[in-house]
Amino acid sequence: MKKIYTIILTMLWSLGGLFSSCTDYLDVVPDNIATLDNSFTNRNEAEKYLFTCYSYLPDNNTGWGNTGLMGADEVWVFYPGNSHTPWQIARGNQNANDPYMNCWDGSNGGKSYYKAIRDCNIFLEYVEDRTKVQDLSISMRLRWISEVKFLKAYYHFQLFRMYGPIVIADKNLPVYSSPDEVRLKRSPVDEAVQYISDLLDEAITELPQDITNRVEELGRVTKPAALMLKAKLWLTAASPLFNGNPDYADFVDKDGEHLFNSVYDVTKWEKAASICKAAIESCEENFMKLYTFTSYLPLSDDIKLQMSIRNSFSEKWNSELIWGLSGRRVNELQVDCMARVDPQYLLNMWAARDLMNPTLHITDQYYTENGVPMNEDKIWNYSGRYDISVPNHENRFKLVEGYATANIHFGREPRFYANLAFDGSLWFMENNRSDDNAWTVKARVGQPQAKLGTYNYTVTGYWTKKLVNWKYVLSDNSSTYEEYPWPEFRLSDLYLMYAEALNETGKQDEAIVWLDKVRERAGLKGVKESWTQFSTKPNKFASADGLREIIHQERTIELMFEGQRFWDIRRWKEADKVMNKKVYGWDIDQEIPEAYYRPKMLFSQEFVAPRDYLFPIKKYTLLLNTNLVQNPGW
Repeated sequence: MKKIYTIILTMLWSLGGLFSSCTDYLDVVPDNIATLDNSFTNRNEAEKYLFTCYSYLPDNNTGWGNTGLMGADEVWVFYPGNSHTPWQIARGNQNANDPYMNCWDGSNGGKSYYKAIRDCNIFLEYVEDRTKVQDLSISMRLRWISEVKFLKAYYHFQLFRMYGPIVIADKNLPVYSSPDEVRLKRSPVDEAVQYISDLLDEAITELPQDITNRVEELGRVTKPAALMLKAKLWLTAASPLFNGNPDYADFVDKDGEHLFNSVYDVTKWEKAASICKAAIESCEENFMKLYTFTSYLPLSDDIKLQMSIRNSFSEKWNSELIWGLSGRRVNELQVDCMARVDPQYLLNMWAARDLMNPTLHITDQYYTENGVPMNEDKIWNYSGRYDISVPNHENRFKLVEGYATANIHFGREPRFYANLAFDGSLWFMENNRSDDNAWTVKARVGQPQAKLGTYNYTVTGYWTKKLVNWKYVLSDNSSTYEEYPWPEFRLSDLYLMYAEALNETGKQDEAIVWLDKVRERAGLKGVKESWTQFSTKPNKFASADGLREIIHQERTIELMFEGQRFWDIRRWKEADKVMNKKVYGWDIDQEIPEAYYRPKMLFSQEFVAPRDYLFPIKKYTLLLNTNLVQNPGW
């Protein structure tokens, strides 16, 4: 009976998902008993199961598995010919019959986070039992338990920000559970948040401050990573989508229990600020700092600044990386983002696929060189932004000297040139060796980077240079590149989170301090100086509403193409404004600049509020578990 009690009934059954597969699971109970027992006979076998718990982390190697990157308005690809699953969300095709990126059940591009949680629970059941894995030291046992508690919290958090009220899967259910016992209900938002927070508190105590065995353990969880996840949890819970949202005032389960709080609570912002501060202090203990580029190459200050910005994301294990997903190294995504810029290999479409194209709207979010929005800069020619000019020698580190391009490409902030490529831009890589040899991008018809063939071209006229490591090398129909772990948690993100929480608690001056740290690395003056000198709204930063707008745009710019915006515009309740606009790019089938630089509509997005703020639960899942309720609007 003891062995029977240790058999784990898949949580997918208790949640109503993939019911038929649960039947198959029960058919092999005798074999599964042996498998689980063998998995925890010694340290080596248990460690394999530990890595299984890590294996469900998001797959950001390509656009296919990255909801945040492809699901909003940041990048676009040509159509027809592409069917990236998360991109269907951006195109307004989400549905309840077979939801895209379904992480509740694990289908249609989504990983099964409840299956991940089930495996975490199995691990904890065995490893917390000190009669199991007897060759595992106490200190390592406690560390592994903390790592898996973190992962369990992380998977619950992912579900929470997708679905809102979730089923808390604290323990796996035994096989003798009755049908009623496995039909679990969704817990209210506040209850789910508190559960995840408490779980992280348990994990933090025994996690290492830093990874000392860097050869074998980089990518494993640390205390700073756990604190940042806890900060991100409370920042999300404090945001308008989850904090007193009137849209969900009548959202109840089948017993009439309200699943959303109906009263705004500022103490959630205060808690988020406090945890952000603790996370920053923990990072400082590890001597983490915002990354700055150093190199033996003879480079101008302009190029060095651009490389500090680019490599803060794509240089592996750099000084501001809090948690990198080492098992999710970025390689295919680099190929999709790379342009055919090497003059020796202009026909190499296989290693430079020209996909993942930034939209015109998202590129507009970058500031001018004066550190303020384009439409607020009193000395930047916003009305003439689509006119044509020819760069002179002074622009040689940003634009192709003597090559006509649109005015919108002149006088922009360093992050614009660091993260984007476009017709008339430069693309510096390590094998260029010096400023003078930087590759050029010329994308109009008849030019080297123009549309080539039916597939693999930039549909907007922009490239996501940011996601390509500077050591990428093109060759004959192939390439070599340096993989880097996906930067799941980064210090600049934490600084901006802290600034946001401080602003929402009335501490505007303190918030600006942390904003300015990010802006300084980006080569910009501080918020107060920039707005006072150059903005048509010189006092914008003085109010919480004005500073909130600044913080939101700063997050959009600094974290662009990192999969953050998709979640930010939802928690801010801004998605219905942002994603009900038309998607534009340049008219890439034109030869002369005056024709090429006419914004061309590619798609008209549709976002239905409040329905689209939360993911739908699959209808079939609701039939299996009659205690579940669907999210509003679906």
